[in-house]
Amino acid sequence: MTISNENEAPRRLEGKFQAMVVCFILGLGSLVAWNSMLTVGDYYYNLFPRYHPSRVLTLIYQPFALVTMAILAHNESRINTRKRNLIGYSLFSISTLLVLVLDLATSGKGGIGPYIILCALAACFGVADAHVQGGMVGDLSFMCPEFIQSFFAGLAASGVLASCVRLLTKLGFEKSVHGLRKGTMLFFAISTIFEFFCIILYAIYFPKLSIIKYYRSKAALEGSKTVSADLAAAGIHNETTFQGFDAKQQERLSNKQLLLQNIDYAADIFLIYVLTLSIFPGFLYENTGSHKLGTWYPLVLIAMYNLLDLISRYIPLIRCLKLESRKGLLIAVLSRFLLIPAFYFTAKYGDQGWMILLVSFLGLTNGYLTVCVITVAPKGYKGPEQNALGNLLVLFLLIGIFAGVSLDWLWLIGKSGF
Repeated sequence: MTISNENEAPRRLEGKFQAMVVCFILGLGSLVAWNSMLTVGDYYYNLFPRYHPSRVLTLIYQPFALVTMAILAHNESRINTRKRNLIGYSLFSISTLLVLVLDLATSGKGGIGPYIILCALAACFGVADAHVQGGMVGDLSFMCPEFIQSFFAGLAASGVLASCVRLLTKLGFEKSVHGLRKGTMLFFAISTIFEFFCIILYAIYFPKLSIIKYYRSKAALEGSKTVSADLAAAGIHNETTFQGFDAKQQERLSNKQLLLQNIDYAADIFLIYVLTLSIFPGFLYENTGSHKLGTWYPLVLIAMYNLLDLISRYIPLIRCLKLESRKGLLIAVLSRFLLIPAFYFTAKYGDQGWMILLVSFLGLTNGYLTVCVITVAPKGYKGPEQNALGNLLVLFLLIGIFAGVSLDWLWLIGKSGF
Protein backbone atom coordinates (compact mmCIF):
# COMPACT_ATOMS: atom_id res chain seq x y z
CA MET A 1 0.00 0.00 0.00
CA THR A 2 1.38 3.43 -0.93
CA ILE A 3 0.97 6.12 1.72
CA SER A 4 0.40 9.69 0.57
CA ASN A 5 2.20 12.58 2.20
CA GLU A 6 0.59 14.72 4.91
CA ASN A 7 -0.68 17.34 2.44
CA GLU A 8 -2.57 14.72 0.46
CA ALA A 9 -4.21 13.27 3.56
CA PRO A 10 -7.45 15.32 3.49
CA ARG A 11 -8.39 13.86 0.08
CA ARG A 12 -7.86 10.34 1.40
CA LEU A 13 -9.67 10.62 4.72
CA GLU A 14 -13.19 9.47 3.98
CA GLY A 15 -15.20 8.35 6.97
CA LYS A 16 -13.98 10.85 9.57
CA PHE A 17 -17.45 11.38 11.04
CA GLN A 18 -18.13 7.62 11.15
CA ALA A 19 -14.79 7.11 12.91
CA MET A 20 -15.66 9.79 15.49
CA VAL A 21 -19.00 8.07 16.18
CA VAL A 22 -17.28 4.70 16.58
CA CYS A 23 -14.66 6.21 18.91
CA PHE A 24 -17.47 7.68 21.00
CA ILE A 25 -19.24 4.30 21.23
CA LEU A 26 -15.99 2.48 22.07
CA GLY A 27 -15.25 5.05 24.78
CA LEU A 28 -18.73 4.54 26.16
CA GLY A 29 -18.15 0.78 26.18
CA SER A 30 -14.85 1.22 28.02
CA LEU A 31 -16.55 2.36 31.21
CA VAL A 32 -20.26 1.59 30.95
CA ALA A 33 -19.85 -1.71 32.82
CA TRP A 34 -17.88 -0.17 35.68
CA ASN A 35 -20.16 2.86 35.84
CA SER A 36 -23.07 0.45 36.02
CA MET A 37 -21.62 -1.01 39.20
CA LEU A 38 -20.96 2.44 40.68
CA THR A 39 -24.39 3.80 39.77
CA VAL A 40 -26.28 0.95 41.46
CA GLY A 41 -24.52 1.87 44.69
CA ASP A 42 -27.89 2.33 46.39
CA TYR A 43 -28.65 -1.34 45.69
CA TYR A 44 -25.29 -2.52 47.05
CA TYR A 45 -25.62 -0.33 50.14
CA ASN A 46 -28.94 -2.10 50.72
CA LEU A 47 -27.30 -5.55 50.33
CA PHE A 48 -24.01 -4.80 52.11
CA PRO A 49 -24.68 -1.87 54.46
CA ARG A 50 -21.65 -2.54 56.67
CA TYR A 51 -19.00 -2.93 53.97
CA HIS A 52 -18.82 0.55 52.34
CA PRO A 53 -19.35 -0.95 48.85
CA SER A 54 -18.89 2.28 46.89
CA ARG A 55 -15.48 2.89 48.43
CA VAL A 56 -14.31 -0.74 48.70
CA LEU A 57 -15.21 -1.78 45.15
CA THR A 58 -13.44 1.27 43.74
CA LEU A 59 -10.39 0.66 45.94
CA ILE A 60 -10.17 -2.95 44.72
CA TYR A 61 -10.73 -2.01 41.08
CA GLN A 62 -7.90 0.51 40.96
CA PRO A 63 -4.81 -1.54 41.99
CA PHE A 64 -5.62 -4.17 39.37
CA ALA A 65 -6.12 -1.48 36.73
CA LEU A 66 -2.93 0.30 37.78
CA VAL A 67 -0.62 -2.75 37.90
CA THR A 68 -1.96 -4.10 34.61
CA MET A 69 -1.60 -0.68 32.97
CA ALA A 70 1.99 -0.32 34.23
CA ILE A 71 2.94 -3.67 32.69
CA LEU A 72 1.20 -2.89 29.41
CA ALA A 73 2.68 0.65 29.20
CA HIS A 74 6.19 -0.72 29.75
CA ASN A 75 5.74 -3.21 26.90
CA GLU A 76 3.42 -1.18 24.64
CA SER A 77 5.79 -1.15 21.63
CA ARG A 78 5.70 -4.96 21.45
CA ILE A 79 2.01 -5.55 22.18
CA ASN A 80 -0.57 -6.37 19.54
CA THR A 81 -3.04 -3.52 20.10
CA ARG A 82 -5.89 -5.34 18.37
CA LYS A 83 -5.66 -8.36 20.67
CA ARG A 84 -5.19 -6.09 23.69
CA ASN A 85 -8.41 -4.17 23.03
CA LEU A 86 -10.44 -7.24 22.11
CA ILE A 87 -9.31 -8.97 25.32
CA GLY A 88 -10.35 -5.90 27.29
CA TYR A 89 -13.83 -5.58 25.77
CA SER A 90 -14.39 -9.34 26.07
CA LEU A 91 -13.42 -9.28 29.75
CA PHE A 92 -15.79 -6.36 30.32
CA SER A 93 -18.63 -8.29 28.66
CA ILE A 94 -18.01 -11.52 30.59
CA SER A 95 -17.55 -9.78 33.95
CA THR A 96 -20.74 -7.76 33.55
CA LEU A 97 -22.65 -10.94 32.72
CA LEU A 98 -21.19 -12.64 35.82
CA VAL A 99 -22.35 -9.77 38.05
CA LEU A 100 -25.85 -10.47 36.77
CA VAL A 101 -25.44 -14.24 37.24
CA LEU A 102 -24.12 -13.72 40.79
CA ASP A 103 -27.22 -11.83 41.82
CA LEU A 104 -29.53 -14.40 40.21
CA ALA A 105 -27.66 -17.30 41.85
CA THR A 106 -27.85 -15.73 45.33
CA SER A 107 -31.43 -14.46 44.85
CA GLY A 108 -30.29 -10.96 45.72
CA LYS A 109 -29.07 -11.88 49.21
CA GLY A 110 -26.20 -10.11 50.95
CA GLY A 111 -23.47 -11.66 53.06
CA ILE A 112 -19.70 -11.87 52.97
CA GLY A 113 -19.55 -14.64 50.32
CA PRO A 114 -21.36 -12.79 47.52
CA TYR A 115 -19.52 -9.62 48.51
CA ILE A 116 -16.11 -11.26 48.04
CA ILE A 117 -17.15 -12.55 44.60
CA LEU A 118 -18.40 -9.08 43.71
CA CYS A 119 -15.02 -7.66 44.74
CA ALA A 120 -13.28 -10.23 42.50
CA LEU A 121 -15.42 -9.11 39.57
CA ALA A 122 -14.50 -5.49 40.34
CA ALA A 123 -10.86 -6.55 39.99
CA CYS A 124 -11.68 -8.04 36.57
CA PHE A 125 -13.17 -4.71 35.54
CA GLY A 126 -9.88 -3.06 36.53
CA VAL A 127 -7.83 -5.44 34.36
CA ALA A 128 -10.21 -4.89 31.44
CA ASP A 129 -10.04 -1.11 31.85
CA ALA A 130 -6.23 -1.12 31.65
CA HIS A 131 -6.34 -3.16 28.44
CA VAL A 132 -8.96 -1.01 26.72
CA GLN A 133 -8.30 2.52 27.91
CA GLY A 134 -4.53 2.41 27.45
CA GLY A 135 -4.80 0.51 24.17
CA MET A 136 -7.41 2.83 22.66
CA VAL A 137 -5.78 6.07 23.84
CA GLY A 138 -2.40 4.93 22.53
CA ASP A 139 -3.93 3.91 19.21
CA LEU A 140 -5.88 7.16 18.79
CA SER A 141 -2.99 9.39 19.89
CA PHE A 142 -1.36 9.19 16.45
CA MET A 143 -4.62 10.01 14.68
CA CYS A 144 -6.47 13.33 14.54
CA PRO A 145 -7.34 14.93 17.93
CA GLU A 146 -11.09 14.68 17.27
CA PHE A 147 -10.89 10.90 17.62
CA ILE A 148 -9.35 10.91 21.07
CA GLN A 149 -11.73 13.70 22.11
CA SER A 150 -14.67 11.56 20.96
CA PHE A 151 -13.31 8.55 22.85
CA PHE A 152 -13.02 10.56 26.08
CA ALA A 153 -16.47 12.02 25.50
CA GLY A 154 -17.70 8.43 25.27
CA LEU A 155 -16.06 7.65 28.62
CA ALA A 156 -18.07 10.47 30.17
CA ALA A 157 -21.21 9.44 28.28
CA SER A 158 -20.99 6.03 29.93
CA GLY A 159 -21.60 7.73 33.25
CA VAL A 160 -24.52 9.72 31.84
CA LEU A 161 -26.05 6.60 30.30
CA ALA A 162 -25.61 4.67 33.53
CA SER A 163 -27.21 7.46 35.54
CA CYS A 164 -30.15 7.88 33.13
CA VAL A 165 -30.90 4.16 33.01
CA ARG A 166 -30.55 3.93 36.80
CA LEU A 167 -32.96 6.83 37.37
CA LEU A 168 -35.46 5.33 34.91
CA THR A 169 -35.27 1.86 36.43
CA LYS A 170 -35.61 3.29 39.93
CA LEU A 171 -38.65 5.28 38.82
CA GLY A 172 -40.20 2.31 37.01
CA PHE A 173 -39.60 -0.31 39.71
CA GLU A 174 -39.61 1.77 42.90
CA LYS A 175 -43.11 0.75 43.99
CA SER A 176 -42.97 -2.90 42.90
CA VAL A 177 -41.90 -5.84 45.06
CA HIS A 178 -38.09 -6.11 44.98
CA GLY A 179 -38.15 -3.11 42.64
CA LEU A 180 -34.59 -2.02 43.43
CA ARG A 181 -33.24 -5.45 42.51
CA LYS A 182 -35.31 -5.72 39.32
CA GLY A 183 -34.04 -2.36 38.14
CA THR A 184 -30.45 -3.41 38.84
CA MET A 185 -30.84 -6.65 36.90
CA LEU A 186 -32.21 -4.82 33.88
CA PHE A 187 -29.36 -2.37 34.21
CA PHE A 188 -26.66 -5.05 34.01
CA ALA A 189 -28.42 -6.91 31.19
CA ILE A 190 -28.33 -3.75 29.05
CA SER A 191 -24.64 -3.21 29.89
CA THR A 192 -23.74 -6.79 28.93
CA ILE A 193 -25.40 -6.47 25.53
CA PHE A 194 -23.68 -3.15 24.88
CA GLU A 195 -20.23 -4.52 25.74
CA PHE A 196 -20.74 -7.39 23.29
CA PHE A 197 -21.71 -4.86 20.61
CA CYS A 198 -18.41 -3.01 21.20
CA ILE A 199 -16.47 -6.22 20.52
CA ILE A 200 -18.15 -6.61 17.13
CA LEU A 201 -17.76 -2.92 16.28
CA TYR A 202 -14.04 -2.80 17.09
CA ALA A 203 -13.19 -6.14 15.52
CA ILE A 204 -15.04 -5.78 12.22
CA TYR A 205 -16.14 -2.23 11.35
CA PHE A 206 -13.55 0.14 12.87
CA PRO A 207 -10.34 -1.16 11.19
CA LYS A 208 -11.92 -1.02 7.72
CA LEU A 209 -12.66 2.73 7.77
CA SER A 210 -10.38 4.41 5.22
CA ILE A 211 -9.24 7.15 7.59
CA ILE A 212 -8.27 4.58 10.23
CA LYS A 213 -6.34 2.55 7.63
CA TYR A 214 -4.53 5.72 6.57
CA TYR A 215 -3.35 6.67 10.06
CA ARG A 216 -2.36 3.13 10.98
CA SER A 217 -0.42 2.68 7.73
CA LYS A 218 1.32 6.00 8.37
CA ALA A 219 2.22 4.85 11.91
CA ALA A 220 3.58 1.59 10.47
CA LEU A 221 5.87 3.54 8.14
CA GLU A 222 7.10 5.50 11.18
CA GLY A 223 8.10 2.27 12.90
CA SER A 224 5.03 1.14 14.84
CA LYS A 225 4.74 -2.58 15.45
CA THR A 226 1.43 -2.30 17.30
CA VAL A 227 -0.77 -1.70 14.24
CA SER A 228 0.15 -4.73 12.09
CA ALA A 229 -2.77 -6.92 13.20
CA ASP A 230 -5.27 -4.09 12.68
CA LEU A 231 -3.90 -3.47 9.17
CA ALA A 232 -4.15 -7.18 8.40
CA ALA A 233 -7.78 -7.17 9.62
CA ALA A 234 -8.42 -4.30 7.18
CA GLY A 235 -6.99 -6.35 4.31
CA ILE A 236 -3.57 -4.63 4.14
CA HIS A 237 -0.95 -7.36 3.87
CA ASN A 238 1.62 -5.68 1.67
CA GLU A 239 5.01 -6.04 3.36
CA THR A 240 6.26 -2.90 1.64
CA THR A 241 4.14 -0.96 4.09
CA PHE A 242 6.69 -1.82 6.74
CA GLN A 243 9.88 -1.13 4.81
CA GLY A 244 12.39 0.85 6.87
CA PHE A 245 10.70 -0.38 10.01
CA ASP A 246 13.74 -1.40 12.06
CA ALA A 247 15.75 1.74 11.37
CA LYS A 248 12.93 4.05 12.32
CA GLN A 249 12.04 2.02 15.38
CA GLN A 250 15.54 2.61 16.74
CA GLU A 251 15.10 6.38 16.38
CA ARG A 252 12.09 6.69 18.68
CA LEU A 253 12.40 8.25 22.11
CA SER A 254 12.34 5.97 25.14
CA ASN A 255 9.45 6.04 27.60
CA LYS A 256 11.73 7.78 30.11
CA GLN A 257 12.59 10.52 27.63
CA LEU A 258 8.95 10.98 26.69
CA LEU A 259 7.95 11.22 30.34
CA LEU A 260 10.64 13.78 31.16
CA GLN A 261 9.60 15.93 28.19
CA ASN A 262 5.93 15.76 29.24
CA ILE A 263 6.18 15.57 33.03
CA ASP A 264 3.88 18.58 33.45
CA TYR A 265 1.13 16.90 31.40
CA ALA A 266 1.55 13.70 33.43
CA ALA A 267 1.29 15.75 36.65
CA ASP A 268 -1.82 17.52 35.30
CA ILE A 269 -3.67 14.30 34.55
CA PHE A 270 -2.59 12.80 37.90
CA LEU A 271 -3.79 15.81 39.92
CA ILE A 272 -7.09 16.07 38.03
CA TYR A 273 -8.08 12.55 39.06
CA VAL A 274 -6.61 12.66 42.57
CA LEU A 275 -9.05 15.44 43.37
CA THR A 276 -12.04 14.04 41.48
CA LEU A 277 -11.83 10.53 42.94
CA SER A 278 -11.23 11.79 46.47
CA ILE A 279 -14.79 13.12 46.25
CA PHE A 280 -16.58 11.01 43.63
CA PRO A 281 -18.37 8.68 44.30
CA GLY A 282 -17.73 7.72 47.95
CA PHE A 283 -18.15 11.18 49.48
CA LEU A 284 -21.40 11.70 47.56
CA TYR A 285 -22.92 8.48 48.93
CA GLU A 286 -21.73 8.65 52.53
CA ASN A 287 -20.89 12.23 53.51
CA THR A 288 -23.61 14.48 52.11
CA GLY A 289 -26.26 13.76 54.73
CA SER A 290 -30.03 13.37 54.33
CA HIS A 291 -32.10 15.84 52.31
CA LYS A 292 -35.56 16.30 50.80
CA LEU A 293 -34.65 14.11 47.80
CA GLY A 294 -34.19 11.13 50.13
CA THR A 295 -32.83 8.03 48.37
CA TRP A 296 -32.81 9.95 45.09
CA TYR A 297 -30.21 12.42 46.40
CA PRO A 298 -26.95 10.50 45.69
CA LEU A 299 -28.32 9.37 42.31
CA VAL A 300 -29.07 12.98 41.34
CA LEU A 301 -25.59 14.10 42.47
CA ILE A 302 -23.89 11.39 40.40
CA ALA A 303 -26.13 12.11 37.41
CA MET A 304 -25.27 15.83 37.50
CA TYR A 305 -21.54 15.09 37.76
CA ASN A 306 -21.71 12.72 34.79
CA LEU A 307 -23.80 15.11 32.68
CA LEU A 308 -21.48 18.11 33.17
CA ASP A 309 -18.43 15.89 32.72
CA LEU A 310 -19.80 14.87 29.30
CA ILE A 311 -20.79 18.39 28.19
CA SER A 312 -17.42 19.84 29.18
CA ARG A 313 -15.52 17.34 27.02
CA TYR A 314 -16.95 19.03 23.92
CA ILE A 315 -15.95 22.56 24.98
CA PRO A 316 -12.34 22.17 23.70
CA LEU A 317 -13.73 21.61 20.19
CA ILE A 318 -14.40 25.36 20.19
CA ARG A 319 -10.92 26.58 19.35
CA CYS A 320 -11.05 29.84 21.30
CA LEU A 321 -12.16 27.99 24.47
CA LYS A 322 -9.46 25.32 24.40
CA LEU A 323 -6.69 25.80 26.96
CA GLU A 324 -3.35 24.83 25.37
CA SER A 325 -0.83 26.72 27.51
CA ARG A 326 1.22 24.31 29.62
CA LYS A 327 1.48 26.85 32.45
CA GLY A 328 -2.22 27.70 32.18
CA LEU A 329 -3.22 24.03 32.41
CA LEU A 330 -1.11 23.51 35.53
CA ILE A 331 -2.57 26.61 37.24
CA ALA A 332 -6.12 25.51 36.39
CA VAL A 333 -5.50 22.00 37.71
CA LEU A 334 -3.99 23.24 40.99
CA SER A 335 -6.85 25.73 41.45
CA ARG A 336 -9.35 22.84 41.56
CA PHE A 337 -8.03 21.83 44.99
CA LEU A 338 -10.04 24.71 46.43
CA LEU A 339 -13.00 22.40 45.90
CA ILE A 340 -11.95 20.27 48.90
CA PRO A 341 -12.84 22.90 51.57
CA ALA A 342 -15.83 23.91 49.44
CA PHE A 343 -17.23 20.36 49.59
CA TYR A 344 -16.48 20.04 53.30
CA PHE A 345 -18.35 23.21 54.30
CA THR A 346 -21.19 22.63 51.82
CA ALA A 347 -21.79 19.12 53.20
CA LYS A 348 -21.73 20.49 56.74
CA TYR A 349 -23.73 23.70 56.34
CA GLY A 350 -25.22 23.92 52.83
CA ASP A 351 -28.47 22.60 51.41
CA GLN A 352 -28.88 20.16 48.53
CA GLY A 353 -29.02 22.89 45.88
CA TRP A 354 -25.52 24.14 46.68
CA MET A 355 -24.18 20.57 46.71
CA ILE A 356 -25.70 19.84 43.30
CA LEU A 357 -24.10 23.03 41.95
CA LEU A 358 -20.71 22.11 43.41
CA VAL A 359 -20.83 18.55 42.03
CA SER A 360 -21.74 19.95 38.61
CA PHE A 361 -18.66 22.20 38.71
CA LEU A 362 -16.50 19.22 39.69
CA GLY A 363 -17.71 17.34 36.60
CA LEU A 364 -17.34 20.41 34.36
CA THR A 365 -13.69 21.00 35.26
CA ASN A 366 -12.83 17.29 35.23
CA GLY A 367 -13.98 16.68 31.67
CA TYR A 368 -12.70 19.96 30.21
CA LEU A 369 -9.19 19.71 31.64
CA THR A 370 -8.86 16.01 30.81
CA VAL A 371 -9.58 16.56 27.11
CA CYS A 372 -7.31 19.62 26.95
CA VAL A 373 -4.34 17.67 28.36
CA ILE A 374 -4.91 14.46 26.38
CA THR A 375 -5.32 16.19 23.01
CA VAL A 376 -2.46 18.69 23.41
CA ALA A 377 0.25 16.42 24.83
CA PRO A 378 0.95 14.02 21.89
CA LYS A 379 1.61 16.76 19.31
CA GLY A 380 5.00 16.88 17.58
CA TYR A 381 5.91 13.19 17.85
CA LYS A 382 5.97 10.21 15.48
CA GLY A 383 3.31 7.48 15.64
CA PRO A 384 5.16 5.05 17.96
CA GLU A 385 6.06 7.88 20.35
CA GLN A 386 2.48 9.20 20.38
CA ASN A 387 1.24 5.70 21.18
CA ALA A 388 3.75 5.40 24.03
CA LEU A 389 2.89 8.84 25.41
CA GLY A 390 -0.82 8.03 25.28
CA ASN A 391 -0.18 4.91 27.36
CA LEU A 392 1.93 6.87 29.85
CA LEU A 393 -0.78 9.50 30.31
CA VAL A 394 -3.39 6.79 30.96
CA LEU A 395 -0.98 5.23 33.48
CA PHE A 396 -0.76 8.54 35.37
CA LEU A 397 -4.54 8.91 35.11
CA LEU A 398 -4.95 5.54 36.83
CA ILE A 399 -2.31 6.40 39.45
CA GLY A 400 -4.30 9.55 40.17
CA ILE A 401 -7.54 7.59 40.45
CA PHE A 402 -5.93 5.10 42.83
CA ALA A 403 -4.52 7.88 45.01
CA GLY A 404 -7.89 9.63 44.95
CA VAL A 405 -9.95 6.63 46.03
CA SER A 406 -7.43 5.96 48.80
CA LEU A 407 -7.63 9.55 50.08
CA ASP A 408 -11.43 9.36 49.86
CA TRP A 409 -11.38 7.28 53.06
CA LEU A 410 -10.13 10.32 54.99
CA TRP A 411 -13.65 11.78 54.80
CA LEU A 412 -14.76 8.99 57.16
CA ILE A 413 -12.42 10.02 59.99
CA GLY A 414 -14.48 10.94 63.01
CA LYS A 415 -17.66 9.34 61.72
CA SER A 416 -19.32 6.71 63.91
CA GLY A 417 -18.67 3.14 62.75
CA PHE A 418 -15.42 3.96 60.98
